[in-house]
Amino acid sequence: MILKLVGTPNPRQEEFFRSRARHTAYGGARGGGKSWAMRRKLVLLCLANERLNCLLMRRTLPELRENHVIPLLKELGDAVRFNSTERVFLFPNGSRLKLGYCDTANDVYQYQGQEYDVIGLEEATHFTREQMQFICTCNRSVRGDFLPRMYYTCNPGNVGHDWVKRLFIDRRFELGEKPGDYAFIPARIYDNWVLMQADPGYIRQLEALPEQLRKAHLDGDWDVFAGQYFSEFSRERHVTEGFDIPPWWRRFRSMDWGYSDPCCVLWHAVSDDHRVYTYRELYVTKLRADEVARKVLELSEGESITYTVASPDMWQKRGAQLASEGGFVGESLAEMFAKLDVALTPADNARVAGWQAVRRYLACDGGTMPRWQAFSRCENLIRTLPQLVFDRHNREDAADGEDHAPEALRYALMSRPRGAPARTDAKRAPVWPFEDPPAREGFLSI
Repeated sequence: MILKLVGTPNPRQEEFFRSRARHTAYGGARGGGKSWAMRRKLVLLCLANERLNCLLMRRTLPELRENHVIPLLKELGDAVRFNSTERVFLFPNGSRLKLGYCDTANDVYQYQGQEYDVIGLEEATHFTREQMQFICTCNRSVRGDFLPRMYYTCNPGNVGHDWVKRLFIDRRFELGEKPGDYAFIPARIYDNWVLMQADPGYIRQLEALPEQLRKAHLDGDWDVFAGQYFSEFSRERHVTEGFDIPPWWRRFRSMDWGYSDPCCVLWHAVSDDHRVYTYRELYVTKLRADEVARKVLELSEGESITYTVASPDMWQKRGAQLASEGGFVGESLAEMFAKLDVALTPADNARVAGWQAVRRYLACDGGTMPRWQAFSRCENLIRTLPQLVFDRHNREDAADGEDHAPEALRYALMSRPRGAPARTDAKRAPVWPFEDPPAREGFLSI
């Protein structure tokens, strides 16, 4: 019996079919034709290669049945034998397409010791990082005529949002990960002309969603997702390529200290109309306080820095721990920085009020221009600020996570006068335009 596959791929799907990268992700927005592309990709590979062993996975068994088992039975008919007990399609040339699921964390162990030339993770963001990493260990082959590879389809959000975004959107690679192994092919509903013609009302449903969901599901925006703390953040509005900062603009720094965890130092400039631009970042780990101080001075060379606010715990006497951080017993980190000509001021550490200050600066004052922007080179701040999520126990606060750069930004914006509106008639920014600096111990008088 001859198998006749019906359907013509759109340009994005064709790009996905042609990819031979070790890891290829396809998706972004809803309605992009991802499930069809994943099924067809694996079927074509099985038809083109003898004795190929493939695995197609969804997170739950009901999803697997509805999205792949039933459609594949219709598409392949009697030309390919289906073993319903093992959920395996057996091709005449000896190739196998097994359909699996991974509902709980321990379900991954049912694949331990198994070997697949090709693995497809459908809705990859539904899989945790740990599940993905374990499944990747099954993607190997001893045959010399085919290089193992993995394919992913995905939408923003859910438990796997961070690892998918890190690898395929931000392209931040860790030890053992090669940039050339990872390819991302964006897909939006506008690419899926079949759906657009068959159900033109679907796009109106996406357009009618609340802004946060619309940006994720219609636009494929990876900076928004359910539970996001700063849904106001937009790369389009809040990230700028940078410019030459006028020499009279006030400059200051903010720091969130860390040794084993990242230490983040941010540099900020205040414009004539009181907007704040974060123009530089230092994001390091396992550096002693004296090493951080020297880097801060080196990066600030030639600049007039008015003050530096830092996390209040830097004034604690840390005892013997300071030996590894470059200090002495009984000496605080703030004292160590001061000895190296980096004078620090304790930041206002009110968390909820601080996050609200960040939210105010993210807002646009009577126009399209927000009160805060970051230069594009501040990569870790831009990456981690939109990743903050609500604390499950305090809905007014952000949950702990990789929040070192956002913390430094919070300290910075809390040091600015509250309620300073944007001005369009100013020629120079006053030192403290609407009030004196907060009068508390340790705060610089400037």
